[in-house]
Amino acid sequence: MLGRYERGHNGEAVVQYGDGTMRVVKPGSFVRCAVTGEPIPLDELRYWSATRQEAYASPEAILKQLKETGRP
Repeated sequence: MLGRYERGHNGEAVVQYGDGTMRVVKPGSFVRCAVTGEPIPLDELRYWSATRQEAYASPEAILKQLKETGRP
């Protein structure tokens, strides 16, 4: 069974990230992790930065980004 983001929309989505919310600007089935580059299915996306407008695959990816850049 296809999720609500996958029906007829394959490929990478464009998402606007907010504080605790997100808005799909261009439909797709996934976004890419800003650190690892791995695809994250939209219905599994749990971590992002509203300030940076980036998605993350895991808490570890967020920590790596913070250590490399030194800012939230």
